[in-house]
Amino acid sequence: MNSIYLDHAASTPIHPEVASVMMKIMTEQYGNASSVHTFGRSAKRMLNGARDQVCALLDCYPDELVFTGGGTESDNLALFGVSSLLSHKGKHIITSSIEHHAILHTCDQLEREGFQITYLPVDATGQISLSDLEDAITEETILISIMYGNNEVGTIQPIKEIGELARSRGILFHVDAVQALGAVPISCKELAVDLMSFSAHKVNGPQGVGALYVRRGLQLNARLYGGLQEKKRRAGTENIAGVVGFAKAIEIMYDQLKERTDYYVLLRSTLLDALAREVGRDFFIVNGHSTEFLPHILNISFPEIDSETLLMSMDMEGIAASSGSACTSGSLELSHVLKAMNLPEQILKSAVRFSYGLGNTTEEMECTARIIGTILQRIRKRDHR
Repeated sequence: MNSIYLDHAASTPIHPEVASVMMKIMTEQYGNASSVHTFGRSAKRMLNGARDQVCALLDCYPDELVFTGGGTESDNLALFGVSSLLSHKGKHIITSSIEHHAILHTCDQLEREGFQITYLPVDATGQISLSDLEDAITEETILISIMYGNNEVGTIQPIKEIGELARSRGILFHVDAVQALGAVPISCKELAVDLMSFSAHKVNGPQGVGALYVRRGLQLNARLYGGLQEKKRRAGTENIAGVVGFAKAIEIMYDQLKERTDYYVLLRSTLLDALAREVGRDFFIVNGHSTEFLPHILNISFPEIDSETLLMSMDMEGIAASSGSACTSGSLELSHVLKAMNLPEQILKSAVRFSYGLGNTTEEMECTARIIGTILQRIRKRDHR
């Protein structure tokens, strides 16, 4: 049985070229980039070269990029680093109700430390309202943190407008761009953004590597101590192989960005058209925004069947999808994102996230629709006995 992997929003397969450059480093380069001898200097050159490569593609300066252990650490460093630095100016932070738990759980902790958090609501498509954001701003507001594109339904937020509003009020703006990297063009200089989080394993890079963009001139309190790495912002010996792999993955991604995103749109439309034939257009509902969405994420509810049953049935047929964030997929709770969108309960209970990428084909989309159609036919026959 051939398997079909449709959970790229959780993690992506590593690109062969990325694996190749990483293997070379892991078997030939073992120096510490902080050492002054030949081996250390060689590691330092590789680290600096990877940083320059990533910054050139993300349109930022080398001293603005902090390499981390992943998107979650980048989010934590941004929120804790800013809040501890600016607590004397104010203790109010604004975020949205549909953020990744790397943000929401960090905000929970900040509330326990005395900060006030405003969680902006979203509409039925998953977007925040700029007027709600403006109304939420107070003299105590020090930070706004809004994700670029949602990891469960794919809805893109008006990042440019949010950034301009934040800058006009003298408020720092952090963006979780973990899912957006590789799906939309990103220029740190063009966006009015002060901090932005990224992760390698969402763009066919290695797991356990990420980065945080920190606008030049912005101070940031460290969360890890023990060394002077990353300009004292993130202590610890750098993961040279991982960082170089991250740089290679971003290079490949940017070289193919237009073709890649166009292909994601084709996969999306192929799956939807095939579902309309195999399932019936009236028997599934697309969740999220109809035009402002990440091209590789498609969230669909099938009201005839609950998410868990459908996912298990699909898995038995070799198809891997999910009901939401990989960080909460083991939980029986309904998606906090879909709940925040105020969708009917049956829509919440029957939602499945399909996310595609490297290796997926239109034939796989057709096959997936046929299998879902077969599963639903069994459900219908059972219900009519």
